[in-house]
Amino acid sequence: MSFTVTDHPETSRYELRDGDTLVGFARYHLRDGAIVFIHTEVSDEYEGQGAGSQLAREALDNARRRGLRVVARCPFIASWIERHPDYADLVA
Repeated sequence: MSFTVTDHPETSRYELRDGDTLVGFARYHLRDGAIVFIHTEVSDEYEGQGAGSQLAREALDNARRRGLRVVARCPFIASWIERHPDYADLVA
């Protein structure tokens, strides 16, 4: 599948889409040079297809490019970072 991830600062979330279909999102708050991930959802029908991983990876890559530290209050993002230690340097 070919998913796209886009930051929507007006709604404080990254959206994951399959074409025009909203597949999932990662909601966040910006605070003092950090991005605080608070909730992530991916549609059940897309589980096991790498959708959640792509959402996490692209959101975290964007945070890195922007020089933001990451606070993972969201259990999904926190566990994803634990499984991908090359992103641990982002954690505030």
